[in-house]
Order: sequence, then C-alpha cells, then structure tokens
Amino acid sequence: MSQKVLLNSKEVTIILHRLACQLIEKHLDFSETILVGIQPRGVFLAERLKQILENEYKVPEISLGYLDITFFRDDFRRTDKPLEANKTQINFIVEDKKVIFIDDVLFTGRSIRSALTAIQSFGRPSEIELLVLIDRRFSRHLPIQPDYRGRQVDAINGEKVIVSWKENDGEDVVHLVTN
Repeated sequence: MSQKVLLNSKEVTIILHRLACQLIEKHLDFSETILVGIQPRGVFLAERLKQILENEYKVPEISLGYLDITFFRDDFRRTDKPLEANKTQINFIVEDKKVIFIDDVLFTGRSIRSALTAIQSFGRPSEIELLVLIDRRFSRHLPIQPDYRGRQVDAINGEKVIVSWKENDGEDVVHLVTN
C-alpha cells in the first residue's frame, strides 16, 4: 500500500478560505442559507467553514446542521457488517431555505443522493447546493456535480482519497492511497 500527499495543511487552509469566499460571493447574506454537514466526515469541513466565515469574514450567525444518511443509502442492506448511525442535528427550519450540503469527498454521488432524500424529512428547501473538498470526477455513478469544489482529483477505482482533519486525526492532510 502506498500513499501520496495530495494536499498538505497549508494547501487545505488556502482551499478552505477560497471556498468560504466563494460562499460569500454567492450568498452574501446568510440569513436564508443553511450549511449542512453530511455525517460523518463532512461535519469537520462544515464546522471549519462556519468558523472561517464567522471569525475571519465576520458573517453573523450561520446556521449549521448535521445530516445522517445511513438509512437513506441504497446500499445499506447490502453489507454484512452492522451499521452505525450518526446523529442528525438540524435545529432550524429548512422549508424555503437555501441548503448547502458539505462533504469531504464526492465519489460516486450516492451519499449526496441519500442526503437529498433525507433532507426532505425536515422540509422542502428552496435550493440545494453542494460543496466538497475533493471531487473525484471520474468515479460518478449518478449525475451529481458540486457547485463548489476544493480540488479535483483523477483517481482510478483502486485508489482512495483519505481526508484527515486536525480535530479528528491530528493534522489537516489529504492522501491518495493505492492498494
């Protein structure tokens, strides 16, 4: 097994600031916009973006929620291992709001399809956008594309993109792992 660093800590920080600026350009006033981190790994990215937007760009009171998609996936009954659900935490109204799904890696698109189904339990958003740190563009099974992307990666099927966050893994780094 070999691994290559795709993004180091400094590069991750630069990309996070660029993504935050793109969100500000599009939304400016976040009173009708909600950030939703897709559990489990999108939560770290969503929290970091909220922190940058509020602390460094002085955007007031951004709504942030977490969405668990475990039982909305189309493959959740196809595995022998027991599934562990994460916590959904959406403490605000989604109806007629602009929702931005946030995830670390866009791979096949199945997680986002599941999130589209799951968010309907909380109301009907006026609009849904997708922000990802890594877009694995040649791996899509569904016609889903990000509105905001940190980096596009051309990884073949045997390769994995692993995103590590300092809050969870001790450092910000993105690796391309080959088996």
